[in-house]
Amino acid sequence: LSPQVSYGASSEALSNAELYPSFYRTVPSDKNLVEAVVLLLNHFGWNWVATVASDDEYGRGAQELFLSMAGTDNICIAFEGLIPTELAEPDATRQLENTIKLINGTKVNVIVLFAHSVPAQALLQRSLAMGLGKKVWLGSEAWLLSDIATSVPDIQSVGTVLGFVMRTGTVPGFQEFVAELFSSVAQEEFCRRSRELSGLEEAEGLDTHCRQCGSVTLGDIWPMLGVTPVQPVHVAVYSVAHALHRALGCTSKGCPKTPVRSWQLLHFMNTLPFEVDGQSFRFDQSHGTNTGYKLILWAWRDGTVSYLPVGDYDQSLYVRTAQIQFHTPDKKEPTSECFRRCQPGQFRRIKGFNLCCYDCTDCSENTFWSSTDSTSCSPCPQHQWAPTRSTRCHDRAERFLSWDEPLAVALLTLVALAAALSCVAALLFLQHLQSPLVQLAGGARSLLALLWLLLQSLSCCLYVGRPSAALCPLQQLCYALCLNGCLSSLLPKALEITLVTEFPRRARGLLRWVTHGRAWLVVAASILTQVLLCWCHLHLGPDYLVADYESLPREVLLVCGTRSWAAFALLHGYNSCLAFVCFLCTFMVQTPGRRYNVARGITFATLIYFIIWIFFLVIFATLRTVLRAVTQICTILATTLGILGSYFIPKCYILVFRPDLNTRDYCQSLSEGQPEEDRQ
Repeated sequence: LSPQVSYGASSEALSNAELYPSFYRTVPSDKNLVEAVVLLLNHFGWNWVATVASDDEYGRGAQELFLSMAGTDNICIAFEGLIPTELAEPDATRQLENTIKLINGTKVNVIVLFAHSVPAQALLQRSLAMGLGKKVWLGSEAWLLSDIATSVPDIQSVGTVLGFVMRTGTVPGFQEFVAELFSSVAQEEFCRRSRELSGLEEAEGLDTHCRQCGSVTLGDIWPMLGVTPVQPVHVAVYSVAHALHRALGCTSKGCPKTPVRSWQLLHFMNTLPFEVDGQSFRFDQSHGTNTGYKLILWAWRDGTVSYLPVGDYDQSLYVRTAQIQFHTPDKKEPTSECFRRCQPGQFRRIKGFNLCCYDCTDCSENTFWSSTDSTSCSPCPQHQWAPTRSTRCHDRAERFLSWDEPLAVALLTLVALAAALSCVAALLFLQHLQSPLVQLAGGARSLLALLWLLLQSLSCCLYVGRPSAALCPLQQLCYALCLNGCLSSLLPKALEITLVTEFPRRARGLLRWVTHGRAWLVVAASILTQVLLCWCHLHLGPDYLVADYESLPREVLLVCGTRSWAAFALLHGYNSCLAFVCFLCTFMVQTPGRRYNVARGITFATLIYFIIWIFFLVIFATLRTVLRAVTQICTILATTLGILGSYFIPKCYILVFRPDLNTRDYCQSLSEGQPEEDRQ
């Protein structure tokens, strides 16, 4: 490793001695500069500032340090932005203008600028052109001492310019050397010898002649010699020289000719102090030297700027405030504080981690503003809600499927239709009770099935209106029991069909249990089984009233929730088993073409039931809105209309429009034709 000593690099990233073990510098890091700036802001009570940096490594690094330190010192950043370094880019002007517009909107009076001279000049020039107004500009040495920045037309109108520059000593003889150099370049002999020493006899072959340099005089640069940091360069060279002397073991008599490796110098640069022109220096743990800063002010007189020292910083800040004449009418420091009175319904959102400045933010939905000095909005109680930017909470309205909703009216119309169809079919079946077709369909058991379908249709009314703790358990019970009554009434006919078609040899002994009077025992047993399951459902986990405050922002949703899916499956599973048995008993039955196929109606009725329930279970298990009740009503109506349309309506059509088919030959039961077929 070879020592690398810089006299200008100030990036804080270079302070990491583990990453840069051989890097040294004779200037303070940006961290020291930022600390000085923060102390200056606190000194004048400026806690509402804007910060702008050039979009390069120096600007971004310094601004990042400033933002982190400002937040811990109760300094609020009204605006932070970057300005382009390449002013020839197409968007450079627009970026500068946007930056100035945003700064102007913050109403700050202090701007901290970390930038090099060219971007700083562009920002100052554009701010004057856009009428930004006079501000306090806090800068760094990167642009503060540059004549590029001070060359902006009417730059005196920009406001007050303060900043920190390195506190450096003078290099003895340097100013005399520059004066002698200016007098020497006017002599031809000096120029000839310079070309000879450089090995360039034909200087005309190099296009390096500076056209402006011929007009530069010693008087033009003399004021800058007192502020330009020459000493860091001087100290950088001497630091390596002292380390080399110590590595060689030099004495006052001379240095031994001992081979020295470059990495050997690091030990002496890390540990030992050295003197330059009577001043002692030593590299600290981050391999830097902190000589402190001077606070300077741009002082104008007759259009000429001078850099007036008005303070010092070396671990602590000292400001000679009386020497600073600000741009304000009374020449006193302006105020730059953030205070904004929030409107009712807004709370103060603290910027950063300090308490000096706020953004007024609207209270969000379901929260309300409780006091003027509140830094947050209070949440509404669960049973209340509030709109955005509210000062109080309102009681939630109850949401359920009410009787006067258009959707409820439409569904109730369908309920009335299903009930009317059930009644009409029942009246037709009662009128033709002894006819062959009605007897083939089940006779009086068909009337019972239609009665259950009528009750099932009317059970839809349980889902409309405000649900209650007593009403919720009845909904599923009524639906399951009514559907069971209908399926139980169809079960004997399905069993009769399968005994005749699939078990003809045993049919004679078993048919008496599913026909005539004994068929009612099958119906009664099935219904009693369902009643027992309803009782189990009530004890295992009946539906209960749920007040849902999360699904809707302004209302409380009242729905009947499922307490136990196992109890739900037990309640409706038996009906599914009945439908499955009926389907298996009838779906493969072949009937002669000259006879009415009663099995087909049962097959389609049960098939429609299964299709409806597949969709119902998928939707019902995931839905938690008013549509949950709508889904149940639609399921009940679809099941009712499906059974009516597939089993009962076709028979009603024959009774009314095709009475010629209502004969014993066409509507002969399979059990009645069985003995004749056996004899043949």
